[in-house]
Amino acid sequence: MIQSINPANGKLLRSFDPLSPEAINVKLALAASAAKTYPRESLEQRIFWMRRLAAIVEADSEELAATMTSEMGKTLVSARAEVAKCVSACRYYAENAARILTPERIPTEHQESYVRYDPLGVVLAVMPWNFPLWQVFRFLAPALMAGNVGLLKHASNVPQCALAIEALVRRAGFPRGVFQTLLIEARQVETLLSDERVAAVTVTGSEAAGRAVAAQAGWLIKKTVLELGGSDPFIVLPSADLDTAISTAVKARCINNGQSCIAAKRFIVHESIYPEFEQRFVAGMKALTVGNPMLETTDIGPLATQQIVEELLDQVTRARESGGRVLTGGSRANVEDGRFGNYFQPTVIAGIMRNAPITQEEVFGPVAMLFRVGSLDEAIALANDTPFGLAAGVWTNDSEEQRRLSIQLQCGAVFFNTAVASDPRLPFGGVKRSGYGRELAAEGMREFLNAKTVVVAAPASDGPTSLLVSSRAEADSAKPSEFQQIADQIRKFEPRLEQRKDSTAPPETSTPAKSGSKEKSDGDTPAVRGSILGLR
Repeated sequence: MIQSINPANGKLLRSFDPLSPEAINVKLALAASAAKTYPRESLEQRIFWMRRLAAIVEADSEELAATMTSEMGKTLVSARAEVAKCVSACRYYAENAARILTPERIPTEHQESYVRYDPLGVVLAVMPWNFPLWQVFRFLAPALMAGNVGLLKHASNVPQCALAIEALVRRAGFPRGVFQTLLIEARQVETLLSDERVAAVTVTGSEAAGRAVAAQAGWLIKKTVLELGGSDPFIVLPSADLDTAISTAVKARCINNGQSCIAAKRFIVHESIYPEFEQRFVAGMKALTVGNPMLETTDIGPLATQQIVEELLDQVTRARESGGRVLTGGSRANVEDGRFGNYFQPTVIAGIMRNAPITQEEVFGPVAMLFRVGSLDEAIALANDTPFGLAAGVWTNDSEEQRRLSIQLQCGAVFFNTAVASDPRLPFGGVKRSGYGRELAAEGMREFLNAKTVVVAAPASDGPTSLLVSSRAEADSAKPSEFQQIADQIRKFEPRLEQRKDSTAPPETSTPAKSGSKEKSDGDTPAVRGSILGLR
C-alpha cells in the first residue's frame, strides 16, 4: 500500500494500490512507443511545450506548494520557492537546449567530422521525497528537451506530488507516454529496471538505494547517474564576514527542515573566531520557530516520517556517547496541535571526537555538529575526512585560501561566501559515496545522450586524382593479406620445426607447394597458426 500521510499530524491523506505487473507492462509499452516517435518532434515544438509547462506550473504555484507541504512537511514558504525553481529549470532548458544539442564540429582531414547528441530512449527516474517537485523537474526538463522519455518512480510518501507532475506534463501538451508516473513499491524497481525497454536510470536518494540500483544497472550495462547523500562542511576562517556567515549557517543547516543532501552539517570554525561563532550560532538555532508548516511564521516544520525522528534521536545519543555536548535541542519538539507530528528541536552538538562513527554519517534533520580547528590545513583535512563529497560552503575573503580550498576540497562543488545551492545553470553532483554523474546545465542534459561521432570522407573526384586512388588500390591489393603479414612477423621469431630437432642443421630452401599437394608452406604450419590464434 502506498500512503500519503501528513507529517504534521499523522493523518492519512490518501492511499493507493501499487501498480500490478500487467499495468506496469502497459505503461512500459506506451513509453517504448513514445521513445520511437517523440525524438522526431522538432526542437521548436519541444521548446513550445516546455515553455507552456513552465507557465502552467507557475500558475498552479499555490496548489502545488500546499500539496508538498501536506505530504512531506516542508514549510509553505519554502514550498513556494521550490515551485519557482522548477519554473526556472523549464525556462532554462527551453532557452538553452538548442545550444547544448548543437552538433560539435571537429576539424580533421575529412570533409566533415562532428559529434551529434542523440537521446537514449526510456529513462527511469527513482526520486526522493525531500524536494518532491524540484528533484523530478531537474531530471524532467533536460530529459524531455533532449528527446528522451521519462518514467518516474517517486518516493512512496509523496504519491500526490508524483501524480501532479504527470498531469502537468500532459496539460502542457507533451505527447502521451513521454512522461509517466509509476505508483510502485521499491521492490518492484528491480523488475522494471531489468526490462530491455528501459535504457538508463537516474537515482537521487540514500546510499543504500544508489548501491542497489547501480549494482543491477551495472550487471545489465545500463547508464546510471547517482546523486546520493552528503555531509557537507561549512568552513569559517578568520577573514570571513562573521555576521553574514552565522546567519547563513543557521539557514544552511535548517533548509527544508534540515532534510537536504546539500544542507551544511559539519561546521568547521577557526579557533580565533570559534567562541563568538558558537555563541551566536547556538542563539540563532534557538530562535527558530518550530511548528505548523502552513503558517508563514514557521521556520521549521515536521520531519517527513516518524522513522527519521527515531534515527535522529539515535544519532544524538551516539554523539553524546562520543564526547559530544548538546548546546541546544537534542529531542522531539512539542508543538501546539502537533501531538502526533514528527517535530524535532533545532540542535547543536560540540566536542564530538573526530573519529566517532557519527561523523561519518549523514544527519538528515536540523542537527548541527561544531568543530574547532587551528589552521587551514586542519580545516581541509577535517572537511575531507568523510565518505561523502557532495559540496562545501567556505567563508573566507583571502584569495590564496580560496585558491587552495577550491583545489583541495574533495567534493562536486565549492561555494565561497554564499550558501550552497543547486542552479539550473550549473552542473550538480558529487564524488566518493555522494555518487557520480551530473545533473543540470549542459552536463546534466548530456548524461542521457549518446555522443555519436560522425565522419564524412571527401568524395572521389575525376581526373588524375581518381587514377591515383586507383593505383593505390591496385598496390594495396598486391600487398600480402593482414593474416600473411602477421605470419611473416611471427616466422622471424620462431625456429622451424626441423631446426628445433637439430639446431646445427642448415635451413632448408623452401619451395612453393605444388597445386593439389598436401604439403603446407612455412607460413601455414600448425605452430604458426597456433601462434596467430594466440594473439587474438
